[in-house]
Amino acid sequence: MELSWEIVLCVGIAVLVHVLVYLFVMAKKPRSIVGRHVVVTGGSKGIGLCLAVECAMKGANVTVIARDEKMLSGAVALMEVIRQRPDQKFQYRSLDIGGDYDQVAKVLGEIEDNFGPIYTLINCAGMAICGVFEEVSVQDVHKLMNVNFFGTYNCTRYVLPKMKKAGDGIIVITASQAAMFGIYGYGPYSATKYALRAMAETIAMESREHGVSVTLAMPCDTNTPGFEEEEKSKPRETKIISGGGGLIEPEVMAKAILKDALKGKFTSTVGAESWLITTLGGALLPWDGFFTNLLHAIVLGPLRLVSYALHKYFNSVIRKCAREDKAKAASEVESK
Repeated sequence: MELSWEIVLCVGIAVLVHVLVYLFVMAKKPRSIVGRHVVVTGGSKGIGLCLAVECAMKGANVTVIARDEKMLSGAVALMEVIRQRPDQKFQYRSLDIGGDYDQVAKVLGEIEDNFGPIYTLINCAGMAICGVFEEVSVQDVHKLMNVNFFGTYNCTRYVLPKMKKAGDGIIVITASQAAMFGIYGYGPYSATKYALRAMAETIAMESREHGVSVTLAMPCDTNTPGFEEEEKSKPRETKIISGGGGLIEPEVMAKAILKDALKGKFTSTVGAESWLITTLGGALLPWDGFFTNLLHAIVLGPLRLVSYALHKYFNSVIRKCAREDKAKAASEVESK
């Protein structure tokens, strides 16, 4: 009976903590972007396009940046359809943001000349190339770093001093759940996302006193054209390990990211599995609010056992696939 009462007490405390978290953390008043200039990189498709649409629906003046002019033109046309204000403005630029910094800065300056200072920068350009570490070509690794890291670095490097000087601004850095821990088949890709996570943590610490908020978005698998391309290079083991969480629609992910960014939250995730992985892998992340940290202090100990079980499962998948590949290779030799 004593054990039962202890369980009831623990559950009661957990429920109370969740309620307090909601009341004191989630209830932050969001910033307004009505009439503000928002720039979305990777804004021609996937999560980036959905974020651009969400910003347009909130009354922002939106610039989308990507490479494909045809898709960019379509993104602007879509925002024109959902225009919220007569004086609302939309534009696009075709630009390799992972290239030369001076060229990126020049184009961003021209964008500001047209629409005014950038109030919100949403870094959403990215790509994934999967494969066992030594099988991913050196050229592909450089491509991943240029698109995922330097694309975000270049744009953020341009807007950050301006936002600090203005004493206001929002920066979103889109990483991935792969920024929380390394997974089979995600080696170089995961490294670029870890780099983004570190950059976001650093900028958040350096910019908080200047009125600039930073949100680190960590999407799970999302039903986008980029995910379809990613699936082509995924090893079998990676598909099994990452496939358990299902697919989130990009509209859902975009709504969550923008909501968290406007509330000034540092982390943005969707779903229980993403929350679990982010909590386990991000003990030193700048979590928002005392009660969120109190919740983590209560649950992190027991959750450590969950992480142990996850790694045991991942390793069992890898061993099983290795046995199957070995048996298949032996069968092919015998057949010859």
